Amino acid sequence: MSLIDAIRSRLDVHRAWRRDLHAHPELAYQEVRTAAFVAEKLEELGIATVRGLGRTGVVGTLATGRGSRRVGLRADMDALPLEELNDFGHRSQTPGRMHACGHDGHTVMLLAAAEHLARTRDFDGTIHFIFQPAEEGEAGARAMMDDGLFTRFPVDAVFGLHNWPWLPVGELAVRSGPMMAAMDIFEATVRGRGGHAAQPHLAIDPIVVATQLVQAWQSIVSRNVDPLESAVLTVTQIHAGHAWAVIPEEVVLRGTVRTFDPKVHALVAKRMHALGEAICKGYDCTFEWRYDPRFPATVNSVAETDFAAGVAERVFGARAVHRALPPSMGSEDFGYMLQEQRGCYAWIGNGGGDDGCLLHNPHYDFNDESIPYGAAYWVQLAQDFLRG
Repeated sequence: MSLIDAIRSRLDVHRAWRRDLHAHPELAYQEVRTAAFVAEKLEELGIATVRGLGRTGVVGTLATGRGSRRVGLRADMDALPLEELNDFGHRSQTPGRMHACGHDGHTVMLLAAAEHLARTRDFDGTIHFIFQPAEEGEAGARAMMDDGLFTRFPVDAVFGLHNWPWLPVGELAVRSGPMMAAMDIFEATVRGRGGHAAQPHLAIDPIVVATQLVQAWQSIVSRNVDPLESAVLTVTQIHAGHAWAVIPEEVVLRGTVRTFDPKVHALVAKRMHALGEAICKGYDCTFEWRYDPRFPATVNSVAETDFAAGVAERVFGARAVHRALPPSMGSEDFGYMLQEQRGCYAWIGNGGGDDGCLLHNPHYDFNDESIPYGAAYWVQLAQDFLRG
C-alpha cells in the first residue's frame, strides 16, 4: 500500500474534521475553538502540545529515535470576513465568516500527517507541527515568532503548504527564490473644505483631488518601476460623503501594494507619498499618509526547494511536480519564518480554478480529495528531512 493510500484509508475521518472546521470559521486571533480542536487531536495522539503561542497558535512536538535533526511543518488556521454563498451541509454557521482560502484543509492535512507519524513512528528526530493563527493580513507568523517559536521549538528548516485551485489534485508546484510577494497596506486622507454641491467654487472638493491622486499613483508602476520587475498598486477603498448635495470635507483612500524586490518596494512607497503631497498641495488640500508594510516576500531557499521538489516527485510522481510556475503577487506571512529559517513554501493542487471557484471567493470550498496528498507530502518530507 502506498503512503497516499494508507492515509486515504482515513479520509472519512479527515473529511469530517475538515467540514467541522469549515462550519465553524474563526477570524485572526479568534481561533479559540479551532485551536482547541487541533490541540485535543494532537494530545489524543500522544503528541506534546503547547497552546497559546502567538495568542491562539498551537505547536505539537513529536520526537523519536536518537536523531538530532529537527523540522517544522506549518499550517494556518484562520478564516476570512466573508459571507459564504454555498448551500451544502457544512457551510459556515457564523454569518460574515468563511473559510474561503482553505485553511481548514491545511489544518487537517497537517493533523492527518501528525496522526500517521504518531502511529507509525517511522522517523528519527524531532518534528514540530506548527498551527498558526492570523495569516490573513494580521501576521500571526510574526506573533508566534515574537512568542519564541523558533527559540522554544528550534528547527533546521521550516516548510509551508497552501492549496492552489489552478493545479489539479495530486500535483504540486514549487520554485526557489520569491514564491509570493511582499504585502503592504496604505491609507491616505485627502482633506479639503466641504460645502454645497451647487456652489463648488466656495469649497475645495477633495473628491476631485482624490481621483487625480488615484490616476497619478497608477503611473508609478507603468513609468517608475523597471518593466522587468514586478509590482502591483491597487486602491481598494474610496470613502467620502453621505449626502446628495454636500461636498464632503475629506476622502479616505485605502489599498495594497505588492512587490518582490526591496528596492522596488522602497520606490513605490516613496513615489506614492511624494505624489500625494504634491497633488494635494496643488489643490490647496492637506494630505495625511499611513503606509504599513505587513508581510515580507516569501522567498524559498535553494537547497530546501530542491529537497521539497524531490519529496513531491517521490510522493506524486515526477510529472506531477512543477518547477517553472511563475510566482504569485499574492502574499503570505510565512515569509517572516523564511527570513529567520531556511525553508520552502509550496502550492498543492486543489482543482476548481477553471470553474471559477477561486481563493477568497464566497463559493469556495476546499477539496477533501487533496487531504491524502497533502498529508502524504508532509509525512514523506519529515521522514526524508530527518534522515538528512
